[in-house]
Amino acid sequence: MADSTEQPEQRKRQFRIPTVEDIEKSRKDAEGRLAPVESMRDALAFDLSSSTLRPPTAASKSIAPATNATVPVVAQPGEVRTSHNQPENTATAASSQAQPLASPAGGGGGGRGSGQVVLVNELQRGNPVLECVRNVRWSYSKDIIPDYVVGRTSCILYLSVKYHRLHPEYISKRIDGLAKNYRLRVLLIYVDTDDCKIPLREINRIAVLGEMTILLAWSLDEAGRYIETLKAFEHRQPDIIRERVEDTYMARLSNSLTNIKSVNKTDVLTLSSNFGSFEGMSKATSNELSLCAGIGDLKAQRIFKAFHEPFIPEK
Repeated sequence: MADSTEQPEQRKRQFRIPTVEDIEKSRKDAEGRLAPVESMRDALAFDLSSSTLRPPTAASKSIAPATNATVPVVAQPGEVRTSHNQPENTATAASSQAQPLASPAGGGGGGRGSGQVVLVNELQRGNPVLECVRNVRWSYSKDIIPDYVVGRTSCILYLSVKYHRLHPEYISKRIDGLAKNYRLRVLLIYVDTDDCKIPLREINRIAVLGEMTILLAWSLDEAGRYIETLKAFEHRQPDIIRERVEDTYMARLSNSLTNIKSVNKTDVLTLSSNFGSFEGMSKATSNELSLCAGIGDLKAQRIFKAFHEPFIPEK
């Protein structure tokens, strides 16, 4: 019982209420440990030689490391390090940082079909169709004859129907100026008038004689898309738009006969089974063709005319 009474008394003696001086001292110690630093370098400059981290002294703060000074490196056991400077690497890095990055050229008026740039003749300056060419880069050039050069062997001449009605001799002179310099020669026509049947017939005749390919655009946006597409598909093969026909006899026979109005693939099989070959069909009369199942008088007459009428109508 005596021991049990003495133990609480000892615990009471060990507990001591702190005084005002003790509280003030502990507060000052805490403020000294959490004092703000002037820079990140000061925050990281702790004395690593001791077991506890202590903020740097005033003497260590006053010493600033030189820019080109040699920084000693402490070698770890089993590791060899060198602390000499490498000025040549520093000079190389400085020169590489001083050089600006090269920006892609906007395309000058140099050679024909320069890279991914559409070359535009100076005669087209102010043409509103240029505002519709947005998906490819273009640049003015004084060294080209056509209005637009969209490839090494591709060019475009631009013409509006209203301008042709005012100057009907203009397009002929422009086509003659091309000579034989381009393989793909496109005549891009902007139809900007309702009464266009007679002018288009005249332009079509001039284009055929000048070996030009005609593209009709009914708006400026459509004309701009034609220019963009011809440039974007500069290196594409024509197979992507060419009709794919199987290289077999029945496939070619069906492809040719179905061009006749109202003739389908079933009619081609019927004619082939009855007449045996393309030659037998061509020698059959209209009455013989109409005897086949599924082929009436009207369809038989169309097939007979397709075999016997001339390709070029007589005048």
